[in-house]
Amino acid sequence: MAGGEYPDPVNPTRTRIGWIGIGVMGAAMASRLLSAGYSVSIYARSPSKAAPLLSVGAHLAASPADLAASTDVIFTMIGHPSDVRHLVLETLIPSLKPNTVIIDHTSSHPALAREIHSSAHQRHCHSIDAPVSGGDIGAREGKLAIFAGGDAEVVEWVKPLFDLLGKVTYMGSAGKGQSSKIANQVVVGGSLVGLSEGLVFAEKGGLDKKKFLEAIRGGAAGSMALELFGERMIDRDFEAGGFAEYMVKDLGMAVDVGEEEAAVLPGAGLCQQLFSGMVANGNGKLGTQGLITVIERINGINID
Repeated sequence: MAGGEYPDPVNPTRTRIGWIGIGVMGAAMASRLLSAGYSVSIYARSPSKAAPLLSVGAHLAASPADLAASTDVIFTMIGHPSDVRHLVLETLIPSLKPNTVIIDHTSSHPALAREIHSSAHQRHCHSIDAPVSGGDIGAREGKLAIFAGGDAEVVEWVKPLFDLLGKVTYMGSAGKGQSSKIANQVVVGGSLVGLSEGLVFAEKGGLDKKKFLEAIRGGAAGSMALELFGERMIDRDFEAGGFAEYMVKDLGMAVDVGEEEAAVLPGAGLCQQLFSGMVANGNGKLGTQGLITVIERINGINID
């Protein structure tokens, strides 16, 4: 293994975990590691936000550098590629001790993941780009889909941690996890557009929308998007598992990822514009299921 062999298998009694990024999903994921008996240290720019995790045994690190120096595996789940570059590449990696593993759950750019992987190896450390799908429910229940890119043997070594969070699939070399997440978002975005338009059409047709969902659930229109978001759309529950503004970011990478991975994706381009409409309407912090509000506005449906 590049960077040296690990002395011990991952184990709650030995493996010290660091976590940065305690939003809706990050906090739920860190909580699952705590519940499994792992020692978890957290860095938070606003320490008050860490209170729920501290109350169940997490430790608060004074800085990202302190966290990096005192942990064996560091998870990050933050906002944008620019945040990842500053935190991971410029702040954490220079402070790592040999054989530390950085697992970045942020939806970010494949090229940046490859740069982080190379930089970590220069420090005799390891990085895995491991963005996730499944939203807040998947995070709480440990049912996330995890797309892992990096060195296969490192992914296998930390698999006991991934198993607490969901199902990990090794996608290939560094950056392949991020490419998988971008492709995933293209599928999710298209599903949300279809679901939103179907529900608006059902409303225009005078249908009972919950009965409509039940009727289509077992057919070709059934999907995980329907299961996760259909009733939320009907009930006007737009609490965020993943922010709409992040879909703008993710779909933007799909349509402008660079020459090496470029593809013509007209549906993804339209979907990005619709999510951009949500942001323009002041709803960027709503959950992705709030996309229905854009379709409703287009159709002149009065909304809250």
